[in-house]
Amino acid sequence: MIDERSDNPNVELPETTPELIDTTHEQPNTDDTSIDVLPEAQEEASLESEKGDSTIIDEAIIADAPGRTSMCVEGRSGSESCSGSTVHLRWGARTDVGLVRDHNEDSSLLQAPLFCVSDGMGGHAAGEVASRITVETLAQETPATPNDVQLGECIEKANLAIINAAENGEGKPGMGCTATAVCINENMMSVGHVGDSRCYVLHAGKLVRVTHDHSFVEELVDAGEITADEARIHPSRSVITRALGSDPDMYADHFLIDVNEGDRIIVCSDGLNSMVPDAVIESLAVSSVTPQQAADSLVAEALTQGGHDNVTVIVIDVSSDTREDNHLKMQRDFFKKTVKALAIFLAVLFLSLIVLVRTSWYIGTYNQKVALYRGLNSNFLGLPLSNLTETTDIPIAELPQGTQTKLIHGIAVNSEETAHITIESYRDQIKTMQEKAQHTAKDTGLATNNSVGSDNTKGDNNE
Repeated sequence: MIDERSDNPNVELPETTPELIDTTHEQPNTDDTSIDVLPEAQEEASLESEKGDSTIIDEAIIADAPGRTSMCVEGRSGSESCSGSTVHLRWGARTDVGLVRDHNEDSSLLQAPLFCVSDGMGGHAAGEVASRITVETLAQETPATPNDVQLGECIEKANLAIINAAENGEGKPGMGCTATAVCINENMMSVGHVGDSRCYVLHAGKLVRVTHDHSFVEELVDAGEITADEARIHPSRSVITRALGSDPDMYADHFLIDVNEGDRIIVCSDGLNSMVPDAVIESLAVSSVTPQQAADSLVAEALTQGGHDNVTVIVIDVSSDTREDNHLKMQRDFFKKTVKALAIFLAVLFLSLIVLVRTSWYIGTYNQKVALYRGLNSNFLGLPLSNLTETTDIPIAELPQGTQTKLIHGIAVNSEETAHITIESYRDQIKTMQEKAQHTAKDTGLATNNSVGSDNTKGDNNE
């Protein structure tokens, strides 16, 4: 099933003997109605293992041999494919039931930047239910950025979800699965891993396996007792030491690695690597142009080699559309420059406004009296740009009408000293006007008295 939705891997095992889980669905089985391992198949595998290195042929050469025909996967019953892309990622995936199994227990998740392969185990004990629960849990819980700790925690949540599901009657007791998940963002990839599914990175034409199988044969390989090629045909190759669904305290390997543009990431179930050696995987991955072609070629090779198990392969290319990247970069640069220029302009404007407010003075009115203000006689966003610093006892009503009008609108002055000089001039002006008025009144009174005296003299003369 393909579900599309747009720490160091070498963790030491506990000192206690790990629980061995026999994933019997991985054994070749020519009887479609049974998942039991045939004794004949075990004996055959044992004989092949005993032959040693003398019978190990360079399968990479055989895979590329002229005239050799791989099985076609297009249009095959029980085979599904899916591809997609984002700005920085392109991917292709294929899952196939294989040539022996009658149903597919693998599940995969394509939810860029998150990708996962989960290999169900337990045959008719509902391994496909366990793998489905795993990818659904990861789809809901995993963050969209590479965080290996959170990715490992999500796999551990999936483990508990499988156990709870079996206890509540969904699936069957004993069901389990593997999980290998990656989350890729630009040049960083987080990996979470449990079981014997795998993650490879093809860098500069060289294939590197970045996950470590949790299996009995992997421990034999680590101990130097068998080779990787012998592990593929070992009678106990189906025994894994860690899986989801068996232990509530199970923990997941998790780690971060750097990836670069041009790298090709391969996530697969053991239906691929148990049938196809790494050298052939590398050869097919290098020779395939697109991720979907690579996924199809790898699945086809697994089927050609016998297809004893379900096989699921996801191939992700770390790439980008250069033109689109350049266009986006230009847009981002232009936006940054515009924002920066605007910020500088506003900062200069604000500082200039502060300086202007602190160095400006004007004479206005307060309660019908002359007053001194510091700042500008204006508002900015509803806020006054001035404050009252001094009031006087000079009534504006005693000043000329023209001066009164100017004071109401504010008379700007160069400095506080100039303002005081101007205010004193108003005071002097009023005083002068008052004295002049008094002189005028006095002169008017004298003139009136003289006029009365003159009239009296004339009257006497007439008599």
